[in-house]
Amino acid sequence: MHTEDRWITTPLTAGLLRGALDVERTAHGLLPHRLPARARAQCADPQLAMAESQPSGVRLAFRTRATAVELDTLPTKRQYTGAPTRPDGVYELLVDGVLTGSGSVGGGNVLTIDMATGRTGRRDGRAGTLRFDGLPGRLKDVEIWLPHNETTELVALRTDAPVGPAEDRGRAVWLHHGSSISHGSDATGPTGTWPALAASLGGVELINLGLGGSALLDPFTARAIRDTPADLISLKLGINVVNADLMRRRAFGPAVHGFLDTIREGHPTVPLLVISPLLCPMHEDTPGPSAPDLGGLSEGRLRFAAMGDPAEKAAGKLTLGVVREELAAVVEQRSADDPHLAYLDGRELYGEADFAELPLPDQLHPDAAAHRRIGRRFAGLVFAQGAFAGRGTAREGG
Repeated sequence: MHTEDRWITTPLTAGLLRGALDVERTAHGLLPHRLPARARAQCADPQLAMAESQPSGVRLAFRTRATAVELDTLPTKRQYTGAPTRPDGVYELLVDGVLTGSGSVGGGNVLTIDMATGRTGRRDGRAGTLRFDGLPGRLKDVEIWLPHNETTELVALRTDAPVGPAEDRGRAVWLHHGSSISHGSDATGPTGTWPALAASLGGVELINLGLGGSALLDPFTARAIRDTPADLISLKLGINVVNADLMRRRAFGPAVHGFLDTIREGHPTVPLLVISPLLCPMHEDTPGPSAPDLGGLSEGRLRFAAMGDPAEKAAGKLTLGVVREELAAVVEQRSADDPHLAYLDGRELYGEADFAELPLPDQLHPDAAAHRRIGRRFAGLVFAQGAFAGRGTAREGG
């Protein structure tokens, strides 16, 4: 407990958050969610619950003259059985849009996951404190980006000067949905995920619905996107459906149509970009499911492998090649009646030459350098000259 007279405690409310679709009041404070309660109630999958509660793209935003900021949080950290301890999640401080500092909060709860059996356990812990000092004393916009890969309950916010609402910069809101790669996978910090970098370069406000292992064309996710105000929407689809061996070719195309139909109910004219998977050699011609090779886990090495058989494509099993064919066909069919719909082959963001230079360390996820490349590529291909160029300066009416 802090008793210094200079500290001002500001109540934590949804109004201080950007990038979250919902907040939950817990016994400790405020828990941001990236899916609304109605969606969460329709699926008991623990992977989805973990992914959507990890606040990728979620940030506290406020305006203040404070030179010092303290944030108490209760993190929930992951620990994989037999693996070295994972590093603490990273918080990043932006002052007037410029990355100024970073830090972590130790302790907290620990979620233990046995990848061999799927069993989980939980050990409760205590909240910790993140502190940033030496901020300029002028009136400024401050953002604290929460760890993209660590569930974070917000407990208390203290500053040495009053806090007010962040300035409305009038930027377009970009809502992006995708898999663990969009979630942030092996990025080093929350502003280093490829969507966060692309949003910064594109001058837009990000809502990141990248859900690790959970971009599965779920109807409740489509409804969440439908009901969320946005000026620009992109959907990176396919890799998780292959990873999970979730559906066959017969089901995939109609499921994509249904997903797009639902989104268009709420956003009939918003620019909507469908992105096929990035290059992932192990699944280009080999169906799923994906499975971890746990042999090197004790040394901190984890690799994934495709467990399907290329011959199974004849029976309708999905590969990334098949997924790209289906996505391109769906978009081509719909484009005749939907001039605001576009398609991008994900290999333009990360393809064979990129894999040769920046290979996927675990055969599935890009590293931090590849995230930076993908983010820059997306900004150039989509915001500068592509589907979102010159678009989204004013929110869709109605």
